[in-house]
Amino acid sequence: MKRLKRFLKSPKATVITFALAVVLLLLSSIGGTRAALTYFSETYASRVQMSNIGVTLMEKGHHDKKAEPVSMRDYSDSSNGTWSESTGALLEGMLAEEEELVVGKKYNEELSVKNTGDIDQYVRVSIYKYWIDADAKTEKGEKPPKMRDLDPGLIDLHLVNTNAEGGNGVWLVDESASTRERTVLYYSKVLKTEQVTEPFTDTLKINEMIASKVTQEVSKNGNYTTIKTVYDYDGVKFCVEAKVDAVQDHNAEDAIWSAWGRRVTVENEILSLN
Repeated sequence: MKRLKRFLKSPKATVITFALAVVLLLLSSIGGTRAALTYFSETYASRVQMSNIGVTLMEKGHHDKKAEPVSMRDYSDSSNGTWSESTGALLEGMLAEEEELVVGKKYNEELSVKNTGDIDQYVRVSIYKYWIDADAKTEKGEKPPKMRDLDPGLIDLHLVNTNAEGGNGVWLVDESASTRERTVLYYSKVLKTEQVTEPFTDTLKINEMIASKVTQEVSKNGNYTTIKTVYDYDGVKFCVEAKVDAVQDHNAEDAIWSAWGRRVTVENEILSLN
């Protein structure tokens, strides 16, 4: 096996803003892709008088001294109703220059969300993990197809501060919307302007079990039998995406149902999943 190495002021309406960061870890070196922050709900835009709303994905990597913005999208009605946005790549601070990724090693990877708007909001995070062919050829701007037969569970982006397994953390895992590839989290507290959430991840590790995932190809040629061992995860990239959505705190239950199709209860600014 080759050595693995180095991605509002209307009571019945809501505004959605969204930040997306993507990371691709190559087998040879760390690399990243940029994803445009272009999503906005036009349906609700026509029904609300928008104030300033914004959200930013924050990251503190293995070699970072503090959390830094990765991707952000802010709306300002004082600047002719335009979006201010920037897009980055995750994990750029995980490895030092010329450092190689070690399978089975945990790397610091703290992800959190900051309210960079002028109104309080509720936040949802969707995390996606999957594998792709490192040599896949695609048209410009297109993503390579996911390798559905490879296990995203071996990409161990460890969750923290959650309610999973009996915990009482501030991040709520939406089990009904989550799969092995996708995890959906809701921040249970209202996120005030300029506040940053507690981290929802703390480490990233590629499970060492990938070295034991092999396929044997048997072929016969006369009296000879040839058995070829192929490592399933040789020549692939792993991908992690983090998407952040935010809605206004005003009439939050209706706003979240309208925007995300999820029934929640909000009491004393604390959100719970129905």
